[in-house]
Amino acid sequence: MKTLIAMLFAALAASSVYAADDCAAKAAEKKLAGAAKDSFMKKCTADAMGSGSACEATADQKKLAGAARTSFVKKCETDAKGNQAGAACEATATEKKLAGAAKNSFVKKCVADAQAAK
Repeated sequence: MKTLIAMLFAALAASSVYAADDCAAKAAEKKLAGAAKDSFMKKCTADAMGSGSACEATADQKKLAGAARTSFVKKCETDAKGNQAGAACEATATEKKLAGAAKNSFVKKCVADAQAAK
């Protein structure tokens, strides 16, 4: 569970949801597991995100400044983390070969745990 939470915090921007899916596919392709997979996922998502935050770039495009910018970026990053939690939990459920009610229950609990860890 700690590794899942660490992986979630490694990816902050909304664009990293796609990157996480792409990185998960690459990790599966390389047949990585455990710490090697966690390390690979962290580095892969960080590389995919680039140096700047997608939320900050959007704030720049909207020409936001001051408190409005700060509020927008904070909300954007919080929303992105929530989306990432769902994607990461779905990926973990798929890795565990869960289906149906068991998968739904696992994902619901996983997302709730990730949000509680914030």
